[in-house]
Amino acid sequence: MSKAAELAALIGSGQAQGNRNIIINGAMNVAQRNTSVSSLSSTATYSTCDRWMVQYGTAGTFTESQSSTAPDGFANSLKLDCTTADASPGYLLIIQNVEGHNVQQIKKGTSNALRTVMSFHVRSNKTGTYQVNIFDKDNTRIVGASYTIDSANTWEKKSVTFPADTTGAFDDDNNNSLQIEWWLASGSTYNTGTLPTAWETRDNADRAAALNVAIGASTDDEFYITGVQFEIGDVATPFEHEDFGTTLAKCQRYYTIEKAGTGGTYKRLALGQCQDSTSAGFIMSLSTPLRGTPTLETSGNSNHYQTYSAGAVDTLTGILLTSDSDAGTYNHNIAFNVTVSSGLVAGDAASLVTNNNASYYLAFDAEL
Repeated sequence: MSKAAELAALIGSGQAQGNRNIIINGAMNVAQRNTSVSSLSSTATYSTCDRWMVQYGTAGTFTESQSSTAPDGFANSLKLDCTTADASPGYLLIIQNVEGHNVQQIKKGTSNALRTVMSFHVRSNKTGTYQVNIFDKDNTRIVGASYTIDSANTWEKKSVTFPADTTGAFDDDNNNSLQIEWWLASGSTYNTGTLPTAWETRDNADRAAALNVAIGASTDDEFYITGVQFEIGDVATPFEHEDFGTTLAKCQRYYTIEKAGTGGTYKRLALGQCQDSTSAGFIMSLSTPLRGTPTLETSGNSNHYQTYSAGAVDTLTGILLTSDSDAGTYNHNIAFNVTVSSGLVAGDAASLVTNNNASYYLAFDAEL
């Protein structure tokens, strides 16, 4: 095939076009929640880098961080560092969940279904064979591939391909349609089968069948990943770097946070109106509409926030999202009510502010 014909084929497949990376925050540049969290075990959580969930299933205790250790061309990576070992792990895996709206271009479940390729940079002290899967949650189908870390403590770029699947289309909605999973440790529930190199109905025994290492079996164990790209095609293209603002906006569709001011200042979060002497309603306008109705996340106590009305400051006794906090496809606004002990006047304007503590925040979680 001539170079011109090859380029035309790539353009036709979508692989040579912009916005080809289905992964969000593949360079690990955005970390709204935290840059480091310790003592993680036996939980599935979004802790540091946005859009990246880690499932810790009795595989040791870890510190998870947005690390500045990264390969050339990248500034950050997601790092897992074992602090308490477990020689008999349940499971440990890194996940990105993808909503149905963002995978329609794969044409899965049609006669024109397309092949896909995953590329990423990894580093670990532990050499050996690892496994990465894509799991179709709409149809409970899975396919996997193995890759090998050849040299300890060295950045290596990996690329694996996945076949097309003409069975089972992805739902075109804002729910979780595709789970991409990197297995780092597993028990017998997940590693006694066969690597699923062809699409199949998910069998747990196959999900880590190729894995012959266990990150977390020693306190020396650590694992880094960055530069993750998932795209249509057979050959990985160079990582699609995008500006920070674009990545941040994509992440804020799933999670957005408003933090307190620093330097002894207060931060106004929202404007509203007093409903009676002990309650007020507020509307917060977000910069990016959320994927769906969020849950409210506070920094621990309602008394981290105050109302300011008619020159008086009152500390909150409660804060609650209201039923009209839809925050759906095009809705930027979040509505919530707060309560105080007393002192408000019905009809008066009010501001909701954070106390002057940099650790205080108000967040809205619409993660998959």
